[in-house]
Amino acid sequence: MKNLESKIAVVTGGNSGIGYAAAQELKQQGAEVIITGRREEAVNAAAQALAVTGIVADQGSVAAISQLASTIKERFGKIDILFINAGVLGGADIEHADEETFDHVIGVNYKGAFFTLSKFIPLLNDGASVVFLSSNTASMHGANASIYSSSKAALNAVMKAAAIELAPRKIRVNAVSPGPTQTEILNKLGLDEAARKNLDNWMIERVPLKQLGVAEDVAKMVAYFGGDAAKFITGAEIIMDGGMSL
Repeated sequence: MKNLESKIAVVTGGNSGIGYAAAQELKQQGAEVIITGRREEAVNAAAQALAVTGIVADQGSVAAISQLASTIKERFGKIDILFINAGVLGGADIEHADEETFDHVIGVNYKGAFFTLSKFIPLLNDGASVVFLSSNTASMHGANASIYSSSKAALNAVMKAAAIELAPRKIRVNAVSPGPTQTEILNKLGLDEAARKNLDNWMIERVPLKQLGVAEDVAKMVAYFGGDAAKFITGAEIIMDGGMSL
């Protein structure tokens, strides 16, 4: 179905995982798609595979975000869909947390996402859709996850404030909060095969539906928010975690 024909979509962190799946789904539904990421080789490979535009930009740098917005304005003008997806894992227990990890996680997940929205507001067409990738951990309170969880909770607060601020222009701002999802980011934890399997089993046991999520399901929700079927939805957080947070 070509529900998004004539729309221009930007996906940050679009070279892998949920961002890649979202870019693919948006394109399949007719949108012209631009993906970003901080690793040039990965961005170029993903852009070629998806047949979309790739632009290198680090969401952890406000200067890079500003340059990205300027580049997209120059090349594409206005946009209709902004999926603020780029993010990082990281953290420790509160007692042993270090400033470097704190600054990195908050800098990308919260500050970077905040300023991505800020710099792109002038580029959004009236009636546009903004979607943040949050996490079910924003409303769950586990040990050793305070930095990551708080970065996503802060993101949800910004989402709701932005929904109010941008409502006069009919711009909708929402968030998708997945639970455990099979993506490349889990492989970056540095676990061996046995440890990774144990982690998967531990997560599955905590999910009432007894399975992990897949990136394609989140991608479909992002595309849904971008279309007319969601034109009366703003300030909403959709939790997609198989019931884990219940």
